[in-house]
Amino acid sequence: MRRSGMIDMSSKKKTGRLARAYAFVELGKELIRRIKKGEVEKGDVLEHARIAGIMAGKKTSELIPLCHNIDIDKVSIDFKVVPNGIEIISEVKAFHKTGVEMEALTATAIAALTIYDMCKKYKRDIRIRDIYLLEKRGGRSGTYKRKNLLH
Repeated sequence: MRRSGMIDMSSKKKTGRLARAYAFVELGKELIRRIKKGEVEKGDVLEHARIAGIMAGKKTSELIPLCHNIDIDKVSIDFKVVPNGIEIISEVKAFHKTGVEMEALTATAIAALTIYDMCKKYKRDIRIRDIYLLEKRGGRSGTYKRKNLLH
């Protein structure tokens, strides 16, 4: 059995890195109406989710074992409200020796979980689905863009 360990990045050069990730929170029309009208008891659902996602992206190395601590230049979270739920897209940028895919995925996942937490009082069968990497740029492996988007 192989021992766990961090990847050695000491010989890598710093480059600009970018990653974007996606998630969908299935809520239903009545809960979407509540969110739009500001009728969720805990407050502004999307702004709380945005802040939580940004904070999580910055703390990814504390949450995911063996993930490198990266100086993040930018984390952003955007939402698109659709009739049955909320689409979440995060974007993370850094100038570093390793990519920021995990930071983008973590930011998106925590934003989705925050939406769940704020809305669970009204609907217990909220579903978080389709968390995936949309794109990444920078580093030796170059650019990756997901081809078969679900939405």
